[in-house]
Amino acid sequence: MLDYNFNFDGIIPVVVQDYDTKDVLTLGYMNKEAYEKSMETGLMHYYSRSKQRIRMKGETSGNIQKIREVMVDCDGDSLLFQVEQKGSACHLGTKSCFREIGTPEPVGNIDYSMEVLLDLEELVNRTKNKPRNNSYTTELFNSGEENIRKKVGEEAVETVLAQGRDRIIYETADLMYHLTVYLAYEGIKFSDIMNELSRRNKK
Repeated sequence: MLDYNFNFDGIIPVVVQDYDTKDVLTLGYMNKEAYEKSMETGLMHYYSRSKQRIRMKGETSGNIQKIREVMVDCDGDSLLFQVEQKGSACHLGTKSCFREIGTPEPVGNIDYSMEVLLDLEELVNRTKNKPRNNSYTTELFNSGEENIRKKVGEEAVETVLAQGRDRIIYETADLMYHLTVYLAYEGIKFSDIMNELSRRNKK
């Protein structure tokens, strides 16, 4: 569980979660030394950016965090630790450092976010720059421009020939994905398309 050889570049953010309840307890930072001490002892150690030193969680309060699971994110630039928390995780005496400040008000009947497209664009571009094994997106990039264009054309045809609301939505999603790959291949961002649409609206 604790033998992952992680390569550090400076300090990285660390999300800490209760192993049993899955509640998020805190957000901290580690440098290489703090990570290695955590791995060696099985107890959470952090790098204090304000004091510029390594500190073990609970070294004065006794509220230690025993490590149960360690996960690294897909980009390898942050970590998730699941821990057994003794006492409170926050220095204010609460279980978690996070507390609710409210919920956003819904806007009309909108139940989606355009952030989905931006997330897709980011993922596609990341895959373009760092190919992944067993990735369809990587296969598309490797197949070359002609094949990518062909796939966009095929998906466009399937979209306009689709029957029924659900099928149209399904095929449109396929089209938008393949179009995103094509734009990424050509080095074009959604923001470039938005700028062009904005320019047209001013005419």
